[in-house]
Amino acid sequence: MRAARSLNVLVRGDLVAASLGVDIKRLRLSLFFGASLLTVIAVTTAGSVGFVGLVVPHMLRLIGARDHRVLIPFSLLTGGTFLVVADTLARTLLAPQQLPVGVITALIGVPSFIAILRSTPSK
Repeated sequence: MRAARSLNVLVRGDLVAASLGVDIKRLRLSLFFGASLLTVIAVTTAGSVGFVGLVVPHMLRLIGARDHRVLIPFSLLTGGTFLVVADTLARTLLAPQQLPVGVITALIGVPSFIAILRSTPSK
C-alpha cells in the first residue's frame, strides 16, 4: 500500500514518473522482490491456489479498478471471497466426496486468464 501512489504515477509512463520524483529503478526493483517474496510464500503455503493472485487483480482491472489504492484492497477481498466460494463448491458439488479446491480455481481461473491475455493489447 505504501507504493500505491508511486504505482499510479508509474502507470502514466517512465518519463512522467521520473519527472514527478519517482525513483523508477528502485521502485521496480523493490516491487519485483516484494512480489517474488509474496508469491513464494503463497505458493509454498497454499500450493497452486496462488494462481488466484494472478487472475483476480487483472480481472478487477478489466472491470475498471485503475487506482492502486482501490485495486490492492479489493484484490485481497475479491481473491479471498473467490477462494471461499471455490472451497464451498469443492466441498459440496460431489458430496460426500470432496474435490481439491485447485480444480475449481483452475476451472474458473484458466478461462479468465485466457480472456485477460486476449483482451490485453500486445506492445
